[in-house]
Amino acid sequence: MPLRRTQRVPLPIPTTASRAIIGVLLRQLVIDMKLSLRSLPALLGLLLPAAPGLYAAESPKLVLAVVIDQFRYDYLTRFRGDYHAGLARLLNEGMVFTNAHHIHFPTVTAVGHSTFLSGATPSVSGIIGNEWYEPEHGTVTSVMDGSEKLLGGVPGAKGSSPRRMLVSTLGDELKMAGKDSRIIGISIKDRSAILPAGHMADAAWWFDPDTNHFVTSTYYMKELPEWVAGINADRPIYKYLGVEWFPVDAESGAKAFCSMAAGGDLPFCGSIEATPFGNELLEDFAERAIESEDLGKHQGTDILTLSFSANDYAGHALGPDAPQIRDISIRTDRLLGKLMDFIDARIGKGNTLVVLTADHGVAPIPEVNNQRKMPGGRLDAAKCSHAIADALTAKFGKRDWFAADAGGFLHLNPKTIASLNAAEVRRVAAEAARKLPHIARVFTRDELQRGEGTSDPVGHAVLLGFYGPRWGDLVLLPEPYYIFGDTGTTHSTPYDYDTHVPIIFFGAGIRAGVDYGSVAVNDIAPTLAALLEVETPSGSSGRILSQIFK
Repeated sequence: MPLRRTQRVPLPIPTTASRAIIGVLLRQLVIDMKLSLRSLPALLGLLLPAAPGLYAAESPKLVLAVVIDQFRYDYLTRFRGDYHAGLARLLNEGMVFTNAHHIHFPTVTAVGHSTFLSGATPSVSGIIGNEWYEPEHGTVTSVMDGSEKLLGGVPGAKGSSPRRMLVSTLGDELKMAGKDSRIIGISIKDRSAILPAGHMADAAWWFDPDTNHFVTSTYYMKELPEWVAGINADRPIYKYLGVEWFPVDAESGAKAFCSMAAGGDLPFCGSIEATPFGNELLEDFAERAIESEDLGKHQGTDILTLSFSANDYAGHALGPDAPQIRDISIRTDRLLGKLMDFIDARIGKGNTLVVLTADHGVAPIPEVNNQRKMPGGRLDAAKCSHAIADALTAKFGKRDWFAADAGGFLHLNPKTIASLNAAEVRRVAAEAARKLPHIARVFTRDELQRGEGTSDPVGHAVLLGFYGPRWGDLVLLPEPYYIFGDTGTTHSTPYDYDTHVPIIFFGAGIRAGVDYGSVAVNDIAPTLAALLEVETPSGSSGRILSQIFK
């Protein structure tokens, strides 16, 4: 029975993007159902309420995009009872994705951070690792840029930039759309500050251990702003000299984990980056940046990307089962809560969208795993490459075979293979590598170019990490729980302990709940782009997570 005029439904005002989507749907319905134009008002009344996510609230004033470096998903569940601040607020009031993964290999800092707000895999972004070998330059990092200078650090030191990243980020798309937006990245690490913020960012700030200053690059500006110079002049690191790192819930008389003073009875903590005090420096700096740059007070949506790096430094040294990891996770919860309270007080509650994830997980320390009767062990990268070199020498004669060897990523010496059949050299090298103990798979660049051995999730992850102009000749993937390295632990594999990370959206218009479906970190950027009504970043391979919208 047709609807009467008295049955009109009050409609929300759709966004520009929503109106376009709705228009297409209505036109198709008219064609398919041969409806008259007079039926459209009633049809619209039925369509809009039944399509949550096609319309949205006003855009947020600020997107706070948080990465906790080396924060496995299970840190949310293992320590849930200890979270009472920022993480607790996100878990209670945000949309939590329990089955979120990085879908690429290697799972390392630069790749995870470049994926976060670009949605691109390394095969498209060109960011294939923290560093890689280039025949014309040698080993380069993901953000090193000899054409720029460091500002605030050692005079004359080389700067950094996002120029090696081949794709756009969410911030770039906001800028290219002509939005009046400020985009700023902050971290201890240069790559973690630079890559999520993108090419057109107003600034990226990171911590320089040589000077204990916050620094940037001439890529962004010609001189330090007064507020940053003032922070450096105050030398905030000095307040941590001699401070002891105690557990947050330490009882009277408890022993500290370590001390920021060397030579005492307690172990020396080392650099501030490997303690929760490094994250405290970042949070304080973020508050000053919000205040000094008027973030959240521009006509367009501003973006602040913040990467808590100290968790990674501590995790590499101590492993995921150490009590210090629980402690630094709790302290991160408190710092995040402090920052969110500061933002709410400054720009008002309900004006900020928070998205949180991690750039990768981490493997258990092999010795700890062995005590639990679990597999695992340590591999010697030099011994592996020597064994492969011996096989090549036996086949082709003694030569200088490798130009670079970075924990299983092997680059053949271009001069050595110039007079040989390079593909045949790689085949022989791979054949030798596959005989090495605890090497699960070996990939050559020739096999990846042909797509061989990439049909299952592990092989597909390696293929998604393959960008030919920067990729090595040979990649050795260890068995689960086996790592390259003599001490501590690491990450990089396509196994769950390295790929499984949190994804949480929180803010006005975001539905609270838990989603158990499979999602990827690549989905964050297109989802935010849809929400902010800008073009999806150029290399994105993700999808819009429409279930987050109320």
